[in-house]
Amino acid sequence: MSDFKLWLEFEEVNPDNWQINNDFCNINVELADGRKYGINVWTYEFLKTTVEYDKTNGNNLEGLYVIPPDLFVKELTRSCIEKTIEDLLKIGNLEVVLNSSIVIKNNIKL
Repeated sequence: MSDFKLWLEFEEVNPDNWQINNDFCNINVELADGRKYGINVWTYEFLKTTVEYDKTNGNNLEGLYVIPPDLFVKELTRSCIEKTIEDLLKIGNLEVVLNSSIVIKNNIKL
């Protein structure tokens, strides 16, 4: 079993109204040593949805670019995200493996 706690927005906020393959959410990861991370997560399909939305609505120079999240996953499920975080932690510290903007120190997002 993993050595971290995981809070998933889609479980807490309107849990019956998420598209597991085409949506985005925020998650919090708390490690046993006290480090905490706030991570913005998108599904692969949501990237396509975002680009199409921007083209239609003229955002981001009509879809010329997208400001990405911290992490992409196949689906928004606890299983998928737990496995992902476990694997990333095997690679290294999340503040090194992922975009450093996700690090939270003393409740201040850097």
